[in-house]
Amino acid sequence: MEHVDRCVVLVDAGYLLGAAASLLAGEPARSRITVDHAALIQQLRERAEADTQQPLLRIYWFDGAPDRVPQPEHRRLRVLPRVTVRLGALTRSDGRWAQKGVDAAMHTELTELSRNRACSDIVLVTGDGDLLPGLMSAKEHGVAVHLWAVQAADGDYNQSEDLVAEADERRVLDRTWITRAIRAKDLNGVCAPPPVPRPEIAAILSAPLPESALAASAERAAAAAAAAASHDGPATGRRDDTRTDLAAGPGDRVNGSVNGSVNGSGVPAPATGRSVPTPKDLAGLRGPTPPAAPHPAGATLRWSSDKGWIDRPAPSLGEPAETASLPTLAQLTSAEQRWADREEDITTVGGDPYEVGQVFARRWLDRLPEPGHVPKLATMYPRIPHRIDGELLRYAARFGLLAHKDDQIDEHDRYAIRAGFWREIDMHAAAQHAPAPEESRGTP
Repeated sequence: MEHVDRCVVLVDAGYLLGAAASLLAGEPARSRITVDHAALIQQLRERAEADTQQPLLRIYWFDGAPDRVPQPEHRRLRVLPRVTVRLGALTRSDGRWAQKGVDAAMHTELTELSRNRACSDIVLVTGDGDLLPGLMSAKEHGVAVHLWAVQAADGDYNQSEDLVAEADERRVLDRTWITRAIRAKDLNGVCAPPPVPRPEIAAILSAPLPESALAASAERAAAAAAAAASHDGPATGRRDDTRTDLAAGPGDRVNGSVNGSVNGSGVPAPATGRSVPTPKDLAGLRGPTPPAAPHPAGATLRWSSDKGWIDRPAPSLGEPAETASLPTLAQLTSAEQRWADREEDITTVGGDPYEVGQVFARRWLDRLPEPGHVPKLATMYPRIPHRIDGELLRYAARFGLLAHKDDQIDEHDRYAIRAGFWREIDMHAAAQHAPAPEESRGTP
C-alpha cells in the first residue's frame, strides 16, 4: 500500500503561540498577544503546500482547555475548512497553567497517520522532545517529517535538539512570517482594532459629579457613620453608586459596564468605534468609598455612559414596570428554535464576546411579538434589565466566556458582550425609525 500524496500539519498551539508571545511580547503568556486565527491557518496551509509540494489533507490543532471545554478561539478554529481541533486538559499547578494530554494526543495522531499511510508528508510545529518516538515511527513508515520552529527570542533555543536532529526537513518561522497573523497587545491589553478617540468620554470622566449627587453622598455617609457609632462597630458596606455584576442568576446583581454600571466601563466596540473607560480609569476619580445607606424614597442613581449622564431608579426601588414586562429569550423560543440555536452556536458562532452579544440580541429581536418592546428597552440604556442580562451572561458562559482567567473574572468580556447586545438593539431601533422609501409610481 503506497502513501497518498498529500501533507498533514500537526500544530502544538501551546508551543506556537507561547513562542510567538516570547518573540513579540517578551514573555510566553498567550494573553500578551492577539491572533487572527483564520489568517494563521491560511499561512500554515500555504507554507506547508509550498514546502512539501503536496496538497493539504488536514491541519490538526492541539491545545489545552479547562475541563477540555472549547474556548472561543477553539470554536473559531474548528469551523474552518480542513481544520480539526484536539483538546487536552489545562490545569493550574504552583501558580502556572500546564497542558495535560496534548503531547500524547499528538503522538497518537502522528503514528496513526503514518501507519495508515494517510499522507506522504507530515509537518510538525512543536518543540516537545516527547514526540521523538512518534517522529521516528513516522519515518520508519516512509513518511517525510518536516519540523517547523518559531524564531526564538534573544537567541534562546526553543526546540528539543534530538527532535531537530531526527527531522527530515526543518524550517524556522521568522518574525516577519509570525506578525502577519499574530501581534503583541498594547500596554493596556486592548486588542486590534485600536480604539477610536471619544472626546465625549473624556469629558464625562473629567466632569465633577453634580452637586446634588455629592450632597446626597455626604448625607448618606454621615447617616451611616452615626448608625455605626451607635452599634460600637465600624461602618461597612458597598458604595451605593457602584455594582459588580457576575454571571449569576437574574436579579442577583445590578448591571455594570457600558450597559449598566455607574462607572461606565467597557471596551471598544468593533462595529461602532464606541470606547468606554474601564474601572481602573475611574478609580482615582471617586476618592475613598463611603459607607452605604438605604436609598431614600424616590432616589436615583446617575449613570455615566457615552450618551452622557443618565438618571436611573435606585436598585432597591425595583425595576420599572415597563421593562419588567419584557419577555426573556427563553420565553420567546420554541423547542425547534432551541435546537436550531444550538446548532448555530456550534457551527457558525465563533465565540467572540462582542459577537455573542449581537447573536443573543438578534434572536431576541427576531422573536419579539410586539415591536413596541424595543423602545421600552431603549429607555433603560445603558442598563440591561436584570432577567435579560442574566440570561445573556449565562448564554455567553457556553462559549467559555466569563471564566476565570489568571485567577480573575474577565471583566472586558462582560463589557464586550453587552456592547454587542446594545449595538444590535441600536441598529434595530434605527431601522424602525428610518423613513420607508417611496414606491415608484408607473404611468397608467
